[in-house]
Amino acid sequence: MKKALLVIFLYSHIALKMLLKSLLLFLLFQVCTSRDTLRSNEELKDDDGGLLVSKESSFELGFFSPGNSSNRYVGIWYSQSKVSEKTVVWIANRDNPIHDTSGVFTINRYGNLVLYAYNMETSPIWSADVSLSVKNTSTLSAYVQLLDTGNLVMFQNDRDRIFVWQSFDFPTDTLIPGMKVGMNWKTGLEWVLTSWKSQDDPGTGDYTFRLHNWSHTVTPQYFIYKGLTKYWRGDTEPWPNSVRNAEEMSFFLTYNTNKLTIMKLKFSGLHQHLEWNDGDDQWKELLSTPKYRCDWYGHCGANSKCSLDSGNLFECECLPGYEPKSINGWNGRNGSDGCVSKRVKVSKCRNGEGFVKVERVKDPDASRAALLKRGMSTKECEQECLRNCSCTAYMTKKIAGVVDCLTWYDDLMDILVYTEARRDLYVRVDKIELAENAANSQGFFRRGMLVVPILFALLALVLINVLACWLLKKKGKTKVFVEVDELEESKRYPELQFFDLNTLVAATDNFSDVNKLGEGGFGGVYKGELPNGQKVAVKRLSSSSGQGIGEFKNEVELIAGLQHRNLVKLLGCCIKGGERMLVLEYMPNKSLDSFLFDDTRRSFLDWGRRFEILNGVARGLLYLHQDSRLRIIHRDLKTSNILLDDEMTPKISDFGMARIFHGDQLQDNTKKVVGTYGYMSPEYAVFGRFSTKSDVFSFGIVLLEIVSGKRNNGSYEENYSMNLIGHVWHVWKEGIALDIVDSSLQSYKHDEVLRCIQIGLLCVQEDSKDRPAMSSVVFMLSGEASLPSPKQPAFVFRRNSSSAADSKELLSINDLTITIVGAR
Repeated sequence: MKKALLVIFLYSHIALKMLLKSLLLFLLFQVCTSRDTLRSNEELKDDDGGLLVSKESSFELGFFSPGNSSNRYVGIWYSQSKVSEKTVVWIANRDNPIHDTSGVFTINRYGNLVLYAYNMETSPIWSADVSLSVKNTSTLSAYVQLLDTGNLVMFQNDRDRIFVWQSFDFPTDTLIPGMKVGMNWKTGLEWVLTSWKSQDDPGTGDYTFRLHNWSHTVTPQYFIYKGLTKYWRGDTEPWPNSVRNAEEMSFFLTYNTNKLTIMKLKFSGLHQHLEWNDGDDQWKELLSTPKYRCDWYGHCGANSKCSLDSGNLFECECLPGYEPKSINGWNGRNGSDGCVSKRVKVSKCRNGEGFVKVERVKDPDASRAALLKRGMSTKECEQECLRNCSCTAYMTKKIAGVVDCLTWYDDLMDILVYTEARRDLYVRVDKIELAENAANSQGFFRRGMLVVPILFALLALVLINVLACWLLKKKGKTKVFVEVDELEESKRYPELQFFDLNTLVAATDNFSDVNKLGEGGFGGVYKGELPNGQKVAVKRLSSSSGQGIGEFKNEVELIAGLQHRNLVKLLGCCIKGGERMLVLEYMPNKSLDSFLFDDTRRSFLDWGRRFEILNGVARGLLYLHQDSRLRIIHRDLKTSNILLDDEMTPKISDFGMARIFHGDQLQDNTKKVVGTYGYMSPEYAVFGRFSTKSDVFSFGIVLLEIVSGKRNNGSYEENYSMNLIGHVWHVWKEGIALDIVDSSLQSYKHDEVLRCIQIGLLCVQEDSKDRPAMSSVVFMLSGEASLPSPKQPAFVFRRNSSSAADSKELLSINDLTITIVGAR
């Protein structure tokens, strides 16, 4: 019995010890995994995997290497529980990397937060420049804590938690909720975002996002600077989430419990507002600037306005009372010199002058503006500006129910015209300009009075033509009157410039074969030179064209409303009798396929240039799908429809087959399948269903062709039936994807090329739901998004010629544009 009790006692003792050990290990594990504080006698070591984790595991602080770099930095990033990809929001030693894993992050004996390498404590690599005033360093109790806001905060001691330093006061390239951009007037501390040098180097880059520092009685403005030069300017509208008082002027992001949002200044100068999308498991772009030519600060120089929706040949236009400073520059579509007063000798000071309204504009740069007393009426504001001979313009704006009067002095800079409702600017002009403007307005009114009789005349002409056609048909004739075509079409497209037929005949040397740039389903495209010396491309509808008037009108309607640096610009058209012509900007380097698939010219496309072309096409397509006033599906994207200007900037062309989606429409069906085999998505080619994801598929093909330098309809490997998609899929699964890279490329970034190949495969996945949106593609190309694994692509095989009649698979013929009735 005693023996049995002894055994039970021993086993119980052992079990108790094991339980205590397990409990101790558990507690130690909990302490290690939830450590959010670093005290004065503690260290974070890189080679030990040192890490701070905020209390709710929202953020982590530790050592990391960005991109392809092996350098080591101390940074703060969202934890994996919040964001699946490493998103760094703050860096301590961004300009002083450690070149190995010997880094130590600690509070030294003087109470300063420092970073150093082993045996280098006397010479820290980085420090917070905090020195605590303590008599006895042995009693030092300073510590830093990583909060769930992402802020690293330093306290002098536990007792009174005196705050002495925080990382939020020293932002890097990313703004998260709680951080600020602006100025503390009392302390002189400025909160500024500064871009990285490159994707792999977080050092201080060329671009800064900051509040413009002038007297804080004027409307606040935010700028992106490139060095010391203004690169982009924010609107002078009151920014949401802003503070403006005697102590500070700042902007910040608010906390959102449902969505993570950040603002980021990229190394390219792009300013992005991003939101984390749990469904797509990646950052989604909500806003990015600058995107378009008019976004660049002072693109059109002083005393001018910039409009991407202008019907003119050039987006820049002088303000009323001004003319181009450089005629040659203006004719060459370079407005950077701006505009000057038309009549310098005519006084605009108490000499019968007045104001001309410029509608729907972004406020001019307020650096040379004054905010007069609040609560003034528009008429009072006008009189105040008239009384001051230096006042060049005024504007009234209503904020919180009170009207403010804003007046400008000297040159007016960075004015952008919007299509939607904005405020109006009143520009001071001399009495001559004022009279001319009034006369033009009256002339317009008189012309308006003629609209009714003109409409009656047009109706009579139409009725006469209908009656004549009916009579001729009764006699077995089919002649149709076309004399009123040009008038009717010019009314249809009032924003376009209409070219005279004789002008285009002379410009193209009567459409000679020498000037012929190419031939398509539409007809011929000819190089031309207008009387002012401007080179153009004239696209002439062939009488035998299978596309016809419908496609012509479709292209005119679409391109006339589109303005993007990666879309071909429509300069005007010509409609005369049976002639239908588009006048487009001239692309001296022709189409992408003329380089890509030519054994001699392909060497001009190094990897850097190909990658820029890819990004340009992606941005152009994103504009069509999301950023333009209309949601447009191109339906015929291919390398031959990507044109290159003199700087090799890619521009998407040929919108004859494009379709507009309205409202929340996501997909449409057609029985008339149009497009090009080899670039068509499966759901469109087989079932006639098309959406933005159809264009994504085409982009994926273009991407793979750019990387490989081969057409999709080629045959690869021993299996003759395998096309480019199938070949890429095969080598990807084998882990030898770089085998498809164009052999003419002497050097390239392996990681970047592999990322592009993976993006291409994601775009050509068989199920359209699996393909990314173009907004995601643009983000993926930036290299900052983690990529999912691609699924089985569509059309991995060519159709076997012996079974062509029975097979449902489609044969890729890159240059053949087809129109067929699709299977239902």
